[in-house]
Amino acid sequence: MANSHSLTSRIIGVAFLASVLASSCSNPPAQGQGQPPVLVELEQVESTNVREASEFVGALEAQDRVELRPEIQGRIVAIQVSPGQNVASGEPLIELRAERSQAQVSGAVADVEAAAAAISTAEAELETARAELQSAIADEEFAQSDFDRRRELVEVGALPEQDLDSLTRALNSATANRTAAERRVEAANDRLAQARAQLGRAQADQQAAATDLDDSVVRAPIAGVVGNVPVKIGDFVTPDRVLTSIIQNDTLELNLSVPIERSPQLRVGLPVELLDSEGNSLQRGQISFVSPEVNTAEQAVLAKASFPNQGQLRDGQFVRARVIWQTGAGILVPTEAITRIAGQTFVYVAQPAEDPAPDEPQQIARQRLVQLGDIEGNRYQVLSGLEPGEQVVTAGVLNLSDGAPIMDGPPPTQEQPMSAQ
Repeated sequence: MANSHSLTSRIIGVAFLASVLASSCSNPPAQGQGQPPVLVELEQVESTNVREASEFVGALEAQDRVELRPEIQGRIVAIQVSPGQNVASGEPLIELRAERSQAQVSGAVADVEAAAAAISTAEAELETARAELQSAIADEEFAQSDFDRRRELVEVGALPEQDLDSLTRALNSATANRTAAERRVEAANDRLAQARAQLGRAQADQQAAATDLDDSVVRAPIAGVVGNVPVKIGDFVTPDRVLTSIIQNDTLELNLSVPIERSPQLRVGLPVELLDSEGNSLQRGQISFVSPEVNTAEQAVLAKASFPNQGQLRDGQFVRARVIWQTGAGILVPTEAITRIAGQTFVYVAQPAEDPAPDEPQQIARQRLVQLGDIEGNRYQVLSGLEPGEQVVTAGVLNLSDGAPIMDGPPPTQEQPMSAQ
């Protein structure tokens, strides 16, 4: 009897459970029915200006940067600047011990003065020789004229032939004097040429001595900021040794290797932003140069962006940059609103619940597929999937599922319950 009673009880229990399950399946509850709402924060989607942009990494370069090397070899005797110091063009920076001293320069100057005096003397002698030559020519012409006149008288018998002998001697003497005067003029010309050559050599020696003395002082060729000074007093340096550098960093340039696919949009004047580690804009510049050539190995176009430096940028500094191709109307949503599933991106959109009771949540969260564009700061550009005026969930996303009831309010913390009671 006991076994029969136990079997009957089990059959009744199974039948009751089956009845409950059948009733549940034939009357499913409305969506969200019986579920407490999840506290979330909502943000209304608005149309705003969005930018199409690309990011690059490169090193800044100063437009003017000069490495200084000595013109002569020598030992450093003075360093008159320190790294980071602002200097003017022509300002002395480093002094070497010159191979030629100031005394040698003074001696070269004296040699030039002596050579100039020798030229004056030679010119005076030449003038004297030329005057003597003119006098000798005149004497020869007079002797020749007297000889010709007397010879005519002798030929007609008016004078004895013996008179021609003395005239012949006088003419020969005048001719010899003229020849000697010509040689003295030639000699004076030679001495003048030698004096001038000596002056040229003396001036060259003076210039070399002065240059050596001047080259012993290394001066700033441009105004700017002194870079590193890797030498010290006492070092012996040669013309191939870098002493320091001068940098003009008022304006810095960034070399950008832009893919050739973007070349139709690349032009001078495009805005470029320098970014910090979080992607925020630090400084704004623009494209200042676009190369007419394509790098065949990289299939890229070289562009340069110029940035005015306000003291925050350094020559050689690696930076992130964003080239802004164009701007237009679009939609931005916070990064916290984005969820990713199987490589796709979604947002939760707040929608009215279907026929809710007065004491039930009035909104539910619907999961929607969206297509994202570039990120701007902490917001994504939404290319498709959202319309202005819709509300997206920006906090409490991890607690949601598609169709879950929601209530706008502060999102729960780890210690708080995940839904409103």
